[in-house]
Amino acid sequence: MQQKPLCQICGGTVREFFDFGRQPLSDRFVAPGSAAPEFFYRLAVGMCEECTMVQLMEEVPRDEMFHAEYPYHSSGSRVMQEHFTRVARTFLDTELKGSDPFIVELGCNDGVMLRTVSASGVRHLGVEPSGSVADVAAASGIRVRKDFFEDATAAAILSEEGPADVIYAANTLCHIPYMDSVLRGVHTLLAPNGVFVFEDPYFADIVARTSFDQIYDEHFYFFTLRSVRAMATRHGLELVDAERLPVHGGEVRYTLARAGARQPSAEVARLLAEEDAQGLTEFATLERFAAAVEERRDELVALLRRLRDEGRHVVGYGATAKSATVLNYCGIGEDLLAYVSDSTPAKQGRLTPGSHIPVLPPERFRSRYPDYAVLFAWNHAEEIMANEEEFRAAGGQWIGYVPRVHVV
Repeated sequence: MQQKPLCQICGGTVREFFDFGRQPLSDRFVAPGSAAPEFFYRLAVGMCEECTMVQLMEEVPRDEMFHAEYPYHSSGSRVMQEHFTRVARTFLDTELKGSDPFIVELGCNDGVMLRTVSASGVRHLGVEPSGSVADVAAASGIRVRKDFFEDATAAAILSEEGPADVIYAANTLCHIPYMDSVLRGVHTLLAPNGVFVFEDPYFADIVARTSFDQIYDEHFYFFTLRSVRAMATRHGLELVDAERLPVHGGEVRYTLARAGARQPSAEVARLLAEEDAQGLTEFATLERFAAAVEERRDELVALLRRLRDEGRHVVGYGATAKSATVLNYCGIGEDLLAYVSDSTPAKQGRLTPGSHIPVLPPERFRSRYPDYAVLFAWNHAEEIMANEEEFRAAGGQWIGYVPRVHVV
């Protein structure tokens, strides 16, 4: 008899509700002609019947995902640059006001948030395991420790630097399966009245918008207030605030403190009530989400096949990690998309993971506009469409698939 998978947070039984099939690493782009085998795994997602944490059924080794050539740069989007500048200024105005405040960022990437902190003269440290982006951060003057954050890392930082007034993570915590070690580290490093603030994709938004492409290898957990509160309690922490964010297709910024150190805000109770009303912990809700995902797949493939048969020139826009789920789950290849346009130099000239569609620079896109472009980077739609106004002026049309398949 096959043993049921256990929750990585509480050890409860995880009940699977969707299987995307065999998937490649979402950010491992393939060199043309490469004979090296690609890494594949089963991308399936389930919910813990005890603590309600939604999580992947299979863990991908962290060294496979966050390697020396990791291509994603947080500062690649103007909108995200502005977002992280606001985050830094908020911390400087509220939490980093003592005689010698100290902030630690987990997964600091290229240092886009910490640049503002550094410019203010506040003591800081970024913890980043991906060597290439850590080097970019260091080159801009950010203090960086190339490492994965866990309890041993936290103890070493505490010994060298003292406690942290703020520990921050953006689009990082949901990537880390070994949460026990991370939260033990947070508890070790956090100052008595300090805060642990993290922002990640919100599962309620994923369900409401059927944004199934938010599910890929790097996103191991899909947080709700209810599951975060349960997770925090297990480690002597308390959920004291929550804020909805519009970035990346819908996120929540969670604020944790030591249990009893701060009074929880009214927003925590309000969002918990919203989650109950949405039925996020009910399996019937997850089954409806699964049916909607299959419907989006069928609609998108049918549209692309019709356009191909009509002789239309169709490409993709944005070789995002999210696009790996869409392309491989839907079985979309070079027969349906001529190429994918992307501004990241490390991706250009390579092939998309698994589906092997050429990734070309924006100059190729602009030299001969296609008839249609599938917008994989839909979370940056406003910024992209503003930058590509000439595509629309030339008669080009965008194809979206969140929250439904549609042509702009």
